Parts: sequence; structure tokens; C-alpha cells
Amino acid sequence: MKTEDRNDLDLNIALARVVLSVLALLSWYIDPSYGGWFFIDETSLIILSLHLIYSAAMFVLIDRGIAATLLPEISTVFDIAFAAAVTIVTEGPTSPSWLFFVFAIIVVDCRTNFRAAITVTICSSLVYFILLAAFVPGHRNEYLMRSAYLAILGYLIGFIGAQRGRFESRARDLEAAAERHAIARTLHDDYVQVLAAVNLRLESCRALMNTGRLDEALARITDLQKRLAREHDAVRAYLRSLAEVEQIPESEDRPSAVETLFEVKANFAGRAPILEQVLQIVLEGVRNSWQHGRAACAAINISAADHLILIAMDDDGVGFRDSEQPPWAIASRVAEYGGRLKVGGDDRSGAHLEIEIPAA
Repeated sequence: MKTEDRNDLDLNIALARVVLSVLALLSWYIDPSYGGWFFIDETSLIILSLHLIYSAAMFVLIDRGIAATLLPEISTVFDIAFAAAVTIVTEGPTSPSWLFFVFAIIVVDCRTNFRAAITVTICSSLVYFILLAAFVPGHRNEYLMRSAYLAILGYLIGFIGAQRGRFESRARDLEAAAERHAIARTLHDDYVQVLAAVNLRLESCRALMNTGRLDEALARITDLQKRLAREHDAVRAYLRSLAEVEQIPESEDRPSAVETLFEVKANFAGRAPILEQVLQIVLEGVRNSWQHGRAACAAINISAADHLILIAMDDDGVGFRDSEQPPWAIASRVAEYGGRLKVGGDDRSGAHLEIEIPAA
């Protein structure tokens, strides 16, 4: 799962936690089993209010991207802890504590895998069983089987989630296979045939040159060069359509004749796959500044800090037509390794990119 999709999922889970907290508070207030209609005791009110505050705080922190990788794991512990607290103060015929335990299991199943969901299910069931046996007043054996039912439900949630994940993976594989076949047909029917025709025309040009008909050979080579330029534009347009990015007008897509002067500074360490991606990103940035940005000078600075590789690319060229839309080739490489890309501006002319990639 991509980092952006993971962050969106965590944010939606945090929102669902807030909704759960509000609904649990309202349902316990309305429930006539304890104290009559529209009544809630002080202890239950404090516990459920604290859960609401916790839910809102988690939503704000995740929305602002604070400790985005740690908060989901921490929230699982807090979810089970609050479920335990709610069990102690509200357990009875209609206690809402089950909602909190089930929510913790569903969240882990959505975020991770079947094994993690089973682990949380076992922990929740054990905690629930111990609390029912030790702290629930009255007949302690009356609700003990609820922990067994929770374990069964948690297993079913994890199992069905795993099967759904396998089904989606299979569906993605079938879609990818169909797309590969479509791409192969397009390459075979269009571009491979063009290359075959180019090969034949080059062979005829060589035959003309061998017989001394240089002017005619030069005319054919010039015509062939124009055809190749058109096919080059067609291939670029096809690639951009595969990447689902906006097509660049032909006049803006032509390489410029400007000889860009580059200043490059690099001081970082990383494994071979990361190094390859960094160099590919820099190479694409060089091509953009030189061929399409029409920049007179450009600067590339690569450094390392806090387990991140930082890449800053700046030039004085024409910049991007849409400052909110980064170059798709660079953006895809950054996203593949869980990095972050920012298109700078600050009313400066030219193109300015700031990239962060995890070093490990």
C-alpha cells in the first residue's frame, strides 16, 4: 500500500473512532438498563468522555502527520485499554464494551494482516475474560462466555478480511495481465512495425550510398528523421497516457537548444537500490531542466539527515505549468519508496523540487 493511501486509511480509522466514541456515549446515556432513561453515572461519563478526547486527539495528530508511523500501533494499545476500562465500569446486560474490543480487532485487520488480527483477538479475549472474572460485580460467571464469542467473532473478521485481501490481489493480478497484453499488442502492431520499416528504409539508404546516389540517400534520411520525430512524440504521449498524466502540447515538449550549466553537490550513503533510485531521479531532473525547462543554469543538492536522503533541484527555466502537479516520472519513483515530494515556488522563477526518501 502506498504511503498516501496508508495515511488516508489511518485518517478514516481515526474519524471512525471519533464516531464510535460519540455513539457509545449517546447509547449508554439513552440505555434504560442502568438508572433509567437518559441517565449516565459519573464514572462511566468520565471514561467515555476520556475516550472521546483520545479519539479526537488521534484524529488531529494523524491529520497533521505527527508520528504517522507510530500512532496506529500506539492506538491499538489504547483501544484495548479503553475497552477494558469500559468493561469494568459498564459491564452488564447491555454494556457497550464489546464495541470497543471489536473496533480494535477490525482496525488491525484493515491495516495489517490476518496474523496481527488474530494476535489482537487473543489479547482482547484474554483481557475481557480476566476482567469479567475478576472485576465485574454480581454473578461473575454470567457473562464469561462473552469472551469466547469475542474470540470467535475476531477470528471470523480476520479470516474474511484475509480472503478479501486474496481476492483483491487476484483481481489486481488479472487486471495487470490484461493491461500487459494490451500494451504488448500496441507495441507489436504500431511501434515494432515502425521500427521494422525504419530498418528497411535505412537498408535502402545504405544501398543508395553504395551506388553513389548521396543526394537521394540524404533526402530519404531527412524524411526518416522527421518520421522518427513524430513517432517519438507518439511514444511519449502513449507513455503519459499509461501513467494517467496530462498530455504536454507538442510545442512545449520539444527539446530546447539551451546548454544548461549544472552545479551538483552530493554527500549521502545508502544501499544499492536506494542509490539507483536517487540517481534515476536526478537524471530525470537533469533532462527536465535541460530539454524541457530551457534553463540556463540549475543546481542539484543531495544530502542525508535523520535517516532521510534529501534531494533539492532548482533551475531558472520556464518551470511547471501547474505548480501543484509534479513531474510524473519523478513522483512515481519517490512514491514507490515511501518518500515525499514538494514542488517549491515562493514566487521564484523556474522549477524547484524538494524530495525526501527514506535511506533504509
